[in-house]
Amino acid sequence: MKKLFLFLFLLLISIALFAQKLPRIKILATGGTIAGRGASADRSAYTSGELPIKDLIAAVPGIDKLATITGEQISNVGSQDMTVAIWMKLNQRINDIYKNNEADGVVITHGTDTQEETAYFLSLTVRYDKPVVLTGSMRPATAISADGPKNLYDAVALAASKEAANSGVLLVFSENIFSGRDAVKTNTTHVEAFTSPNTGPIGQIYDGHVVMYESPLRKANKNTPFDITGLTSLPEVAIVELYADAPATALNAYMAAGVKGIVTGGLGNGNLNKVNTAAVESAVKKGIPVVRASRVSSGRVTLLDETDDEKLGTVVSDDLLPQKARILLMLGLTKTKDQKQLQQYFFDY
Repeated sequence: MKKLFLFLFLLLISIALFAQKLPRIKILATGGTIAGRGASADRSAYTSGELPIKDLIAAVPGIDKLATITGEQISNVGSQDMTVAIWMKLNQRINDIYKNNEADGVVITHGTDTQEETAYFLSLTVRYDKPVVLTGSMRPATAISADGPKNLYDAVALAASKEAANSGVLLVFSENIFSGRDAVKTNTTHVEAFTSPNTGPIGQIYDGHVVMYESPLRKANKNTPFDITGLTSLPEVAIVELYADAPATALNAYMAAGVKGIVTGGLGNGNLNKVNTAAVESAVKKGIPVVRASRVSSGRVTLLDETDDEKLGTVVSDDLLPQKARILLMLGLTKTKDQKQLQQYFFDY
């Protein structure tokens, strides 16, 4: 009897020691399709953000063997309703988790509509070099062949790996690993919804095995200049997309509304037609910084090409699309309105 008791005691100690060796992963849930529920498994209609985080974790076989997992519900919205306020809440919670040594890695479940924007915002504001990984799904949890459980498994595997450290904020989808800065949603319905048009994936995951091909150079993390601690809001920045024969109505309306910055989704190399060039010139004279981005999905907007940025007073977005250029300009405006300094941010981050 004593031998049996000793055996069971040693077995429990071994199990406890093994469990302690597993990385601690905190999953922060924000809602989205991955937490969606539909009326029928064979129909695409569903409601986002219906399932709580505990149900998402329970739906992933073997995830408990990758890490010791805990979950928190930060919000429960479709990502079309993502807000700057939720971004700031996420940022504060991640920084607190690492400051208080609550986890070794963080995974965020998120809708795909604005997932790339959240990833970039966090890549500029999280002040630690520890893993932060975003994922989601294109099919709701109740659908045939739902992709959420596999994506969540892969995200936890990545966050638990040594490869994720010092790599900036990452986004995992359909076994591909993307830099949070460069990931872009490029398909409205397919499960392979994300790409990085200018760089491609930086790694892949297969059967829970992480392979990284490269490490992003343009990442901020602990060296970020954008400390938003204590802020309750960010400067309002608007996006104006151009098209053939576009009037300056939107630009003028945003100026009248008192926005603090404007990003133009220009034509080709971020080009502006004559009436919008005149409106941009007016905005700059009023002290409203303007960033020239492009509606084209790949490539970069270059200084002093068809547009004389020095004369016009504009900043170029480099290779950031308008939705991401807006984020960097919002954060940049918490530090400065100087054209040269803002331009350097776009070249550095």
